[in-house]
Amino acid sequence: LLPSETGRARAEHSRERMGLVAQTTKRALEASLKKLLVQKPLNKITINDITEDCGVNRMTFYYHFKDIYDLVDWILVEDATEALEGHQDFETWSDAFRDMLEKVQANRVLVLNVYRSISREQVEQYLYKMFDPLLRMFIERENIPVQEEDKQFIIDFYKYGFVGMVLEWIRRDMKTEPAIMAERLNTMMHGDLKRALLRFSTDGRASKIDE
Repeated sequence: LLPSETGRARAEHSRERMGLVAQTTKRALEASLKKLLVQKPLNKITINDITEDCGVNRMTFYYHFKDIYDLVDWILVEDATEALEGHQDFETWSDAFRDMLEKVQANRVLVLNVYRSISREQVEQYLYKMFDPLLRMFIERENIPVQEEDKQFIIDFYKYGFVGMVLEWIRRDMKTEPAIMAERLNTMMHGDLKRALLRFSTDGRASKIDE
């Protein structure tokens, strides 16, 4: 390598290492917050509580997050991203929906605390980040040509319905089992997504809606 290339490689390695350290620290702060949530509600937890449990100082916390709510937001975004991993392996929408609910349920303590202590809207945004790309993935699988704005309209229609239903499920403490929710959804909307796409199709396949 030339001297300039060696310098760039070292700088890139240093950035990667710093990024890994930052991610590890954030995960440690997340683990401490989730541990504390088992003991007391979110609005009773302080930054001192988190840093003491995590074994870092307040400056380390503030280097990564503005406040506890910023940490919560980061956790929800990360969890939503992780929840989407592997969903391309699901054959049906209802299976993917059940898996999503199970992931929300696994994060029950945090989600319920955010819903009750901060805002329903933050949980709502968390759910949108999960359902929007998931719906898009299943729509793309149908391979039906639809204009992008119509495609997004279909995604939004189903997304808002699903998120509203999940928010009500959360409000009721997630008492209904995800498998039951998924089965009801499958019964109610079997084939509906494809029919919606056919109605908006640009290749004249709308006549196949009732086939």
